[in-house]
Amino acid sequence: MAIAVKALEASTPYESLQLKLEKALGQATLNSCLACGACTGGCPTGDIGPLVDPRRIVRWLLWGAYERVLASDMVWLCTMCGRCTVYCPVGVNMGDLIRALRSQLAKENRVPENLQKVVDLALESGNNMGITREDYLDTLEWMQEELQAEFGEEARIPVDKKGARVLYVINPREAKFFPLSILAAAKIFYVAQESWTLSSQYWDATNYALFTGDDRAGGILIERLVGEMERLGCQELVMTECGHAFRAIKWGPEQWLGYKLPFEVRSIVQLMDQYLREGRLKLDPARNPEPVTYHDPCNLGRKEGVFEEPRRVLKLAVLDFREMIPNRENNYCCGGGGGMLSLSEFGRVRLAKGQVKIEQIRQTGAKIIATPCHNCVDQLNDLCRFYHLEAKAKNLVELVAEALITTEKGE
Repeated sequence: MAIAVKALEASTPYESLQLKLEKALGQATLNSCLACGACTGGCPTGDIGPLVDPRRIVRWLLWGAYERVLASDMVWLCTMCGRCTVYCPVGVNMGDLIRALRSQLAKENRVPENLQKVVDLALESGNNMGITREDYLDTLEWMQEELQAEFGEEARIPVDKKGARVLYVINPREAKFFPLSILAAAKIFYVAQESWTLSSQYWDATNYALFTGDDRAGGILIERLVGEMERLGCQELVMTECGHAFRAIKWGPEQWLGYKLPFEVRSIVQLMDQYLREGRLKLDPARNPEPVTYHDPCNLGRKEGVFEEPRRVLKLAVLDFREMIPNRENNYCCGGGGGMLSLSEFGRVRLAKGQVKIEQIRQTGAKIIATPCHNCVDQLNDLCRFYHLEAKAKNLVELVAEALITTEKGE
């Protein structure tokens, strides 16, 4: 179905954008919008709501006011969380529509500088934080020493192991700031007796081109991981706990490269769930006695449907699990997605967007917020500090590693 917008001259610079919008909307059209406000009611933006009103974007596009939309901060303030689409009675997909607009801005080199730098650094250095190969390998060696201190010399963090079943890719934040997350995953792989490896070359799971709108860069970053799978001869690509990375690798290949990946891709959360169901891991939930709640990352949950696996894992790993209300596809965005954490110019807005989320957490009384997404972890910890909530966000892999019963490993 064609988008019902003002007729454009053939020479318009926005002709290609029209096609992108049609593709993004699928069976819906802009003039399908009923202006009913259900989308704004679903958007947890508090007092900044008028800044990101989806109806305003639709209205401007219907008028053919493309430049007005593209020049607006709304395009970058939206976290593309998709909650508005859940509530839309006609299914207008605002998340994909916003990304189509960002794609036009990327084409015109109008991406905010700090966000663009993340993609540029990934393309230039191989990871979005510019970590050198030497520093990365030193960190892995350090974590291997920690692993061996607990399990003995036979325990390894393998690098470039040809023929390993699993290639595990991580977020550069782990290598630079949170190496204990790497250690936690290594413990889980070791106890589960998994055949796995890390890459020495392209090991960055993240893909901020999902946020900038740069399809070319997004495709390059995916092809690098595909190349590593082929080079090492692995069967399954397992993503660290990073919501947008998982979304990019699941959604991006067909969108950016025009083909489906020839191997399976899963989140480590899904893999841990399998290990537990198969009895390859045994946990003592008493080792995580504090009350724990779960935050559904928008990209992992609402966009990719990973809802039940993390809950099954947590109910075995912690003593006191408390569900947020609402949850799953109705869960509130933390406010840090869509590249917002890199957009320092919108720092105040980012914290304001998270107020609804922090009140939701406060009502659970939880002291730990489990979430399989590094952006969510950073945003939630920022929110806890800003709103004076005594709670801390953690990845599931850390909670599972803490609860591991290791006396029967290898038996």
